[in-house]
Amino acid sequence: MKHTQISRREFLKNIGMTGAGVLLAASPWLSAFSEAVNTSNEKCRLGVIGPGSRGRFLMSFLVQNPKVDIVALCDIYQPSIDEALKLAPKAKVYGDYRELLENNNIDAILVATPLSSHCKIVMDAFDAGKHVFCEKTIGFTMEECFRMYNKHRSTGKIFFTGQQRLFDPRYIKAMEMIHAGTFGEINAIRTFWYRNGDWRRPVPSANLERQINWRLYKEYSKGLMTELACHQLQIGSWALNKLPEKVMGHGAITYWKDGREVYDNVSCLYVFDDGVKMTFDSVISNQFYGLEEQIMGNLGTVEPEKGKYYFESIPPAPGFLQMINDWENKLFDTLPFAGTSWAPETANENKGELILGERPKSDGTSLLLEAFVEAVITRKQPARIAEEGYYASMLCLLGHQALQEEKTLYFPDEYKINYLNHQSKTSEAV
Repeated sequence: MKHTQISRREFLKNIGMTGAGVLLAASPWLSAFSEAVNTSNEKCRLGVIGPGSRGRFLMSFLVQNPKVDIVALCDIYQPSIDEALKLAPKAKVYGDYRELLENNNIDAILVATPLSSHCKIVMDAFDAGKHVFCEKTIGFTMEECFRMYNKHRSTGKIFFTGQQRLFDPRYIKAMEMIHAGTFGEINAIRTFWYRNGDWRRPVPSANLERQINWRLYKEYSKGLMTELACHQLQIGSWALNKLPEKVMGHGAITYWKDGREVYDNVSCLYVFDDGVKMTFDSVISNQFYGLEEQIMGNLGTVEPEKGKYYFESIPPAPGFLQMINDWENKLFDTLPFAGTSWAPETANENKGELILGERPKSDGTSLLLEAFVEAVITRKQPARIAEEGYYASMLCLLGHQALQEEKTLYFPDEYKINYLNHQSKTSEAV
């Protein structure tokens, strides 16, 4: 696959922001780029733990960055190592991540292993003095996420998570518009991610089933809530600048009855303190509606993934169409069983406007990774980026627990951190 690396200059031009103050107000984590002019001769020596399909996807961007040397690879599955070596042929290969962490020539690690193994690897990496990029969801339990975040804080090491929408030009521009009041008061957020497929990967032999298809088994994964919802729930807290108080929902296996242990469809309802609600739905037996976040205010709606927004008030229908509508209203108004209340609330035909002039060349992944590299080189943790990843993970896990227990659950006070005003600790690498 060919991946496009978007330049910072092109990125800033795309989102139509020229003032640093406006940009950082919407996305303070972009401060990672503030020292870029001083790092042209610096290198980030990186070790990749888990170069499977996702790990190699991230590597495909990293190898395009002249400031990155991928010096080490670690995996217990040889085919993954063989494929990763095509991207980083000079990397040293390890079968045990602990041996990789002992290598003093490694500045940072990228963790793209099964969810259940994240916490142990990340905690050990921080103890070994490494900076960390961890794929979402960061931990298998809320308690693990809390420990991982606190370890980042206590060690002062850089901590990024795989929330690429934080660097997607469409989302940054949409959030700037939302926070400026363009769409009025946000009163509902609807998110969904629909696919049609069994989510399985080919297995060369039966004994590798759980190792390769770990996403389908409770021992390693929590399914749709941790693999997909993590992206979209973060959009809700980003838009509203606060966290929901409680969550309820339902999950089931209704179509893919093939021995999997995680749900093939889920639906969660998150409620904020003022009654505003955010939903997340996912079904993997129908992909017609795809994925989207629909952020609705009293003045308009924005759909960041589609890259469009829609105002509630649109120009009136053309004269002929208006005449037909008037004629139909007069006809049906004469019938005794119908009045104006019968008219269906059908979807608006508003075609909307583009957030940006054209679809960006990247979904934010390349810039997310570039920001991580800059942060490692400068030893400066960007504001709020660890917190955004932490809370996105926590909301997914709380939602999954609500599905399992079939209860309304409240966000635990003991896991709350200062979300909006917190400035992450920065320090020189140990």
